[in-house]
Amino acid sequence: MHVAHFGPGAGKIWMDNVMCSGSEPSILNCSSVEMGNHNCGHSEDVGVICSGIRLVGGSRCSGRLEVPHGNTWMSVCAAAFDQQDAEVVCRELGCGAPVQVLREDAFGKGDAQMWTQETQCRGNEYQFALCPTSPSHKCSHDNDVSVVCAETVRLVGGKSSCAGRVEVLHDGQWGTVHDLSWDMTDAAVVCRELNCGKALSASKNAHFGEGSGKIWISDVQCTGSESTLKNCRFNGWGIKATHTEDAGVICSGYTDLRLVNGPDICSGRVERQYFSKWGTVCDACWDMRAASVLCRQLNCGIAVSVVGSDWFGEGSDEIWADVFDCDGHETKLSECSISSWSRAECSHRRDVGVICSSEFILQKDLLILCYLKDKIKYKYSISSHYTCVISQHV
Repeated sequence: MHVAHFGPGAGKIWMDNVMCSGSEPSILNCSSVEMGNHNCGHSEDVGVICSGIRLVGGSRCSGRLEVPHGNTWMSVCAAAFDQQDAEVVCRELGCGAPVQVLREDAFGKGDAQMWTQETQCRGNEYQFALCPTSPSHKCSHDNDVSVVCAETVRLVGGKSSCAGRVEVLHDGQWGTVHDLSWDMTDAAVVCRELNCGKALSASKNAHFGEGSGKIWISDVQCTGSESTLKNCRFNGWGIKATHTEDAGVICSGYTDLRLVNGPDICSGRVERQYFSKWGTVCDACWDMRAASVLCRQLNCGIAVSVVGSDWFGEGSDEIWADVFDCDGHETKLSECSISSWSRAECSHRRDVGVICSSEFILQKDLLILCYLKDKIKYKYSISSHYTCVISQHV
């Protein structure tokens, strides 16, 4: 916390310019100027809020809820756990508002003991430990509770949700990041926090357009190991600067979808990760519009063709029977309407595959040579409408 969040202190200011790596056993082991030497006032006293909970199996802001008990962590039972409880969890972790409360083993079953208390938060507590509790009935790991909170960083103004102007949420208001010292290390932290793959670019000078409202932070200095941008060193909150210097990021794309068993990362069998499990996608109602969105989400250009399992082989894990009703203009599959298809109608013989253009197909009648799993060479002839005409070419 910055700017005397808990009020100014009195007396001596002992430490200034503290620089920790995060592995030190004590703050006294961190680098700083000579003890008692500073150029600060008590209006700049720093504070800390420590979390007594964690979310496991997902990201910093989503996962199976665990609470500390003695020297161990314990899973929390889903019985009577509601939206008010989730609000406190998300607030304590410094995440956005609760998006979803999940039951069963959405993020995998825990292997710790079950917490035997039933929590009854009012929703306005700032720590989960402050919520009233009462004894709970017996609960198994089949009923572990998981929470999905909104992230506190977003990318705005780009062609996908993994590219754009960096904005952070503070005090319930979104604001931009000033591009002083903005670099690829900072961008890598943003991409990882948003589950958007690797950082490709750290843009400056409002590359994605000027934001509006607050400029929250400046002079960001990440080491690259932080789980969230707010864990990096920076100056904030509220910077006197102009939006012509807003920082931006281009990430490689979401990592919860992939194309496997093809000649490159832009063609193959479609696999989707649902929490911690990867599975194939049934070809029920899968069409070129859904393929177009998938290729766009993976930064793989345009969709060339939708193919069956005879192209890239059958999968062996879960089969996700979601039907994606896309109009073709969405930036990611999660923006499409989704309905459920009977799993009895699906088998790995119906695993769908997609061929995207990658960066190579930029004009009509371009020929691409591709090697499939069975080593037969195929030649792709791309028409003016980017329809794939396939002929065996030995």
